[in-house]
Amino acid sequence: MFIANLSGIFLYKDLPKQYQRFVQFKASIEKREEIKPDDAIAVLDIVGVPETHHILFLDQYKDIEEVKAELKEAEAKVNYTTLKIIKNHLK
Repeated sequence: MFIANLSGIFLYKDLPKQYQRFVQFKASIEKREEIKPDDAIAVLDIVGVPETHHILFLDQYKDIEEVKAELKEAEAKVNYTTLKIIKNHLK
């Protein structure tokens, strides 16, 4: 199991350049046709694995349980504070 720390939650238009290729990759995996400038994206850093991030398009989740399920499938564990922050950004 990997530990994932929240790097940040960004609007796509404000996303730092170092994360853009990871977001594009995740979008292609999910067959996401468009990323809108105001789409909220959570970036999780995987501890101990350089340049590895887990990307969450927050508009894809109904609740925090769906986020937890995806992270469990990815074998990533996050702390309570990270989950609370992400939960507050879900629509």
